[in-house]
Amino acid sequence: MSGDSIPVEGVRLRVNGDARSFPPGTSISALLGVLGVSTPRVAVERNRVIVPKADYESTLLENDDELEVVEFVGGG
Repeated sequence: MSGDSIPVEGVRLRVNGDARSFPPGTSISALLGVLGVSTPRVAVERNRVIVPKADYESTLLENDDELEVVEFVGGG
């Protein structure tokens, strides 16, 4: 049975309405990296609560989280 692997179930959640799966232990900061979003001009809402930027690294994703990621764009 050395060739058998035990599947590791990911964390299932929604990001901007889309169903996604991430490895257990993924932080909001890591999520933003995967999405290619830079943090200076972004807001993240997790389960209808705004997450402070200072908490992005320490806030881990959990099953059934609902996230909204909003990037602010400058211009005129």
